[in-house]
Amino acid sequence: MIRHCVFIRFREEASASDRQAIYSDLDALCTKLAGVLAFRAGSNVSPEIGMDKGFSDGFIIDFSDAGARDAYLVDDRHQALGSRIVASAVGGVDGVFVFDLDM
Repeated sequence: MIRHCVFIRFREEASASDRQAIYSDLDALCTKLAGVLAFRAGSNVSPEIGMDKGFSDGFIIDFSDAGARDAYLVDDRHQALGSRIVASAVGGVDGVFVFDLDM
């Protein structure tokens, strides 16, 4: 299983409804892709002040294997959502942190 973790530093202009729309669209996409086991999104709730380095929100997608993850990465719908995320992040790509774990 691959756990795809994405953390975002949203710009102040990105409202809660903008963020929720991105997460809703990701959730909808995940229901249409083979090999997606779970999707979760939300705001950081850690009590460790400052440890998030400004990455206040994020999402995790669990894939059955690397092939399912790789198919997601090249999917046109994912590419469009990724562009929306980058446009909403502080500094564009610099405001997005991606980390995959082989579980």
